[in-house]
Amino acid sequence: MNISTKGRYGLRAMVDIAVHSFGDYIPLKIIAERQAISENYLEQVFSILRKAKLVKSARGSQGGYTLSTEASKITVGEVLRILEGDLNIAGDVDGASGLDNNIKVCIDTIVWQEVNKQINKVMDSVTLQDLVEKYKSLNSEYTLDFII
Repeated sequence: MNISTKGRYGLRAMVDIAVHSFGDYIPLKIIAERQAISENYLEQVFSILRKAKLVKSARGSQGGYTLSTEASKITVGEVLRILEGDLNIAGDVDGASGLDNNIKVCIDTIVWQEVNKQINKVMDSVTLQDLVEKYKSLNSEYTLDFII
């Protein structure tokens, strides 16, 4: 399994919205600048996210994007599946004939299927809210407190 830039950038942009929107719409230009991602590329990603109803959009001077639901209800797995498809690693897709098929079945069922279960379990257990909280805790570690 390899997460493409579409998945990585899309997830970063979704977390950016969750951190900064407070229910307001955020222009794509601002997200692109904060995340150092091409605005044109983000437009393509957000078109997919909007069609999947993970974000809402508004046009005009106060327009942009916001999450369609609470960050605690959107999982990393959901975002990545919409942008990437299945989150499974490639198992043994070798179709060579003459192999002892039972060996292949053993590996598929004990190794690849279990790895896929664990990947999906992790992806589905982490929400955007979890990432927002981690982001805030990292930022608070670096905030200096000046007392005069």
